[in-house]
Amino acid sequence: MTDQTLPATCELKPLALERWNRTIRAASDDEYSISIYDAIGYDPCCGEGVTTKNISAALRNMKGADVTVNINSPGGDMFEGLAIYNLLREYSGKVSVNVLGLAASAASIIAMAGDEIRIARSGFLNIHNCWVVALGNRQDLQAIIATLEPFDLVMAEIYATRTGSERAAMQKLMDADTWLNGSSAVEQGFANDLLISDAVKQALKPVGYAKSLCLEHYVDPVEQLEGALESFRAAIRSVASYKRS
Repeated sequence: MTDQTLPATCELKPLALERWNRTIRAASDDEYSISIYDAIGYDPCCGEGVTTKNISAALRNMKGADVTVNINSPGGDMFEGLAIYNLLREYSGKVSVNVLGLAASAASIIAMAGDEIRIARSGFLNIHNCWVVALGNRQDLQAIIATLEPFDLVMAEIYATRTGSERAAMQKLMDADTWLNGSSAVEQGFANDLLISDAVKQALKPVGYAKSLCLEHYVDPVEQLEGALESFRAAIRSVASYKRS
């Protein structure tokens, strides 16, 4: 496996997608709010996803006014998440973040960009190390570990800067693939306060990445890897059978 074939993004975790209630959104939006109700990064299967380009365009339209970012996302592309985080941190106006349902993985990084962060009492943050699906020999996998390590350090530093905790403490939470409910997020410094209950509503119809069209195309990367391994085993059995005949 070469650098060119290493995973380019952090995969969307199946567990986060499973736990994501995609109908949750803000009870009200205005012209100075940005909605992140989708997976992070462009999804070619259904043409959806929250990208740096989307957020950059939205911020330009705000023209420096204070902005509210409403998040309910299962995460996705780590690089897009880091880029969006940087855009929000560099924005000239005040950025208020509301975690309405779930801010997992890359979406939790975006949430940390807020000057002020609020989370629903029933909301969750999910923080973990960069997660990929990889295939190769021992040297290939060791190379992937080395490649991913600096990105994990960057994420740990972002969480540490936000919470005022040591980076090592954040790395332990990431190693444990930690789920933080609203109260825990506030207690540990990931958020400033809880959202009032009427700030969140459930849509009548599913929205975002996991609506029916995307679910038809979504492939669990673990299942995809297992399928590739089974095809490899079948090829080996076929060669062994040919040699015996």
